Amino acid sequence: MTRSFPIFIFFLFLIFSLSTSHCSAGEAENNTTDVVSLDKRYQQAKFYYNELHTNSNLGKSRSNWLNGVRNFRKIYLSGPKSHYAAPSLYMLGRMYTQMYKKFGTDIDLKESISYFHDVSELFPTNRLADDALYAVGNLYLKKQNNPEKAAKSYGRIISYYRNGDMYVRASDKLKELSKEYNIPLPEVMLKPSYLENLSYVLPVKYWSSDNYTRVVINASGPVTYREILLEKSGNKPRRLYLDFQESYIDPRYRSPIPIEDGLLKQIRTGQFTPEVVRVVLDIESISSYKIFSLPDPFRVVIDVRGEVKENKQAKQDEKSLPPVPVLTSNTDLQTEPAIIEKVIVLKDFKKIPAHGTQKVSTVDNQQITEKKLSLAQQLGLGVRKIVVDPGHGGKDPGASAFGLKEKNIVLEIAKKLAPILKRQTGAEVILTRNSDIFIPLEERTAIANTNEADLFISLHINAHPSPKIHGLETYYLNLSTNAEAMRVAAFENATSTHQMSDLQDILSDIMKNSKINESSRLAGFVHNSLCDGMEGIQKKDFKNLGVKQAPFYVLIGAEMPAILIEMAFITNQQDSEHLNTDTFLEVIADEIGQGVQSYIHSTAASL
Repeated sequence: MTRSFPIFIFFLFLIFSLSTSHCSAGEAENNTTDVVSLDKRYQQAKFYYNELHTNSNLGKSRSNWLNGVRNFRKIYLSGPKSHYAAPSLYMLGRMYTQMYKKFGTDIDLKESISYFHDVSELFPTNRLADDALYAVGNLYLKKQNNPEKAAKSYGRIISYYRNGDMYVRASDKLKELSKEYNIPLPEVMLKPSYLENLSYVLPVKYWSSDNYTRVVINASGPVTYREILLEKSGNKPRRLYLDFQESYIDPRYRSPIPIEDGLLKQIRTGQFTPEVVRVVLDIESISSYKIFSLPDPFRVVIDVRGEVKENKQAKQDEKSLPPVPVLTSNTDLQTEPAIIEKVIVLKDFKKIPAHGTQKVSTVDNQQITEKKLSLAQQLGLGVRKIVVDPGHGGKDPGASAFGLKEKNIVLEIAKKLAPILKRQTGAEVILTRNSDIFIPLEERTAIANTNEADLFISLHINAHPSPKIHGLETYYLNLSTNAEAMRVAAFENATSTHQMSDLQDILSDIMKNSKINESSRLAGFVHNSLCDGMEGIQKKDFKNLGVKQAPFYVLIGAEMPAILIEMAFITNQQDSEHLNTDTFLEVIADEIGQGVQSYIHSTAASL
């Protein structure tokens, strides 16, 4: 019996390695990907990792360790935004650490540090981010004898992961380094003790036009907050307060931010009490506002809509009035408001029950035209400005496969699409990004709103764990109970399907004023046009996945018809081959332009 167990492990390893290795028959790997979920593959990879530790014969071979490395790398590449992406990168860091200890190869140490860095940089809000930083600090200190770099890594835990399980360990390490190497402690460790369990409120971002403002307030973690709306009083304009509980803001971010133009006049942020951060928005006029929070990283988004000016002369007359005084005394930040019009505390959001199933279908152009027109259409407002949003960018590559990256493809399509739309519609076309830069999802919508765009089109390339899945689908913002639509939305939102379900509670209120019907019409015309073009290229292999609805962050708060197009699957070999040709990208751009033109013409013809 003592000899049978190693033999069993050998055969187990042989079977598992065959199922995960690059075999000459591509169908075998594809079939495995179809059947085995990421969860099962991750558990298998963990099992093999544990066997490398417990089975001395298996663990003494470096090639076996490299097989284990490939297991986790494949899982990450299959779902770079999945629940298992960060854990897979973390396990890669651990494996290379063990390999360095076992075989003493310098490249293994570098790889280990690199993968741990990836965890903390690509997934800063993941529960493993502080563990990865702590592991990096230990490697710098113990293996590279570099206490300065180790202190920086431990210091990031102290600054950004106060509630993490590595906080106390990192604090102890920094105290040791301060004693042994005369390395100063981080400033945050010198603060009063009450700050130890507080979340950090980060610098406020804003976008503002004459009748619209979007403000985004980031925090180091989920924060309970309340909103307070105060009417104009004396020289004080109408103000919207947000109080963040159990929070702290660094003194360098507390200065008032005067704003010259637009609806928003001033932002003031301060430490209202030792545990409460108050953000005050001085707003010229408020007709309505919405406040909601988004995860990963946690941020609070405030959309304020102002009263529309009657004419330019009224606006000019208003400019001649004395300006609203800057409240340098920050009285609002120091005293409780005398009037509380509305107080809402947002904590946990519960899932809403599913009401039926999501129907996936194409939209007939005649049916679209016959739908009831919105007030904006009845008034005959033209399409004068279109914002095209190439998804992802910069540090966010989007989906990747076969040597292609989503961020590069969609940018190329957007640059081809812009002149087509300008030529066919006569509208001004604005791109949310013209180069490989990162723009947060909520900023893309703000760009469209502040530019008073008439249409918003977000371009994306799809991905799926199964390489057999291919085709075209178009989305507009709405609640959804369709599992696949929620999976795609979670991927594009860089979050989990569980958090997407929680978000639907918030969306049910946000979307009361959204252009859902018009967005559905626009999605139908563009999708049908794209299908015509794709069928011409891909013939019978083309798959129409229909027009769908889902809660995409990038579409939330859009004040114009807004759609998101998933133009192909980068994980499908045939789709990726097409995406790698200039002709295919030009067809996509042409067909989107034709779809937009058809949408505009159908609206005009119905008036």
